[in-house]
Amino acid sequence: MVENEITYLAFPLACEAMVIFGGGYAVDVLESLAWLRDLDVVYWGDIDTHGFAMLDRLRAVFPSTRSLLMNRETLTAHRSLWVREHAPYRAALCHLHPDEQALFDDLLYDRLGDKVRLEQERVSYAFLEKHLRMIGISRPSGEEP
Repeated sequence: MVENEITYLAFPLACEAMVIFGGGYAVDVLESLAWLRDLDVVYWGDIDTHGFAMLDRLRAVFPSTRSLLMNRETLTAHRSLWVREHAPYRAALCHLHPDEQALFDDLLYDRLGDKVRLEQERVSYAFLEKHLRMIGISRPSGEEP
């Protein structure tokens, strides 16, 4: 599941996987799709306070949801592509894993810089493909890397 339409349209083809354009806070719509509860849900959003808020809302409905590229490694690897988050999300989140919560707090309290934000469409395609392979998502046979 991805947050951004550009990311959805450019996402690499993958075996036995589908990409859902979540449209940001569209979790309420996805909640009605009971069949999603039986799948391995992976969420990739912007690395900003709202991206973590969306992950938190999704996990409230689909508790086993894993995040993709919403970590400190991705953020620091793309430092030159950071932009500013104009209106940070300022509420408690209770469904984040400890490393996600720590990064959310660092973003919220400007510990990494002033209102740091990394939009998912700025993450390098090669970086994405490498991490997809690491979690077991591969290209269909015959597809170029």
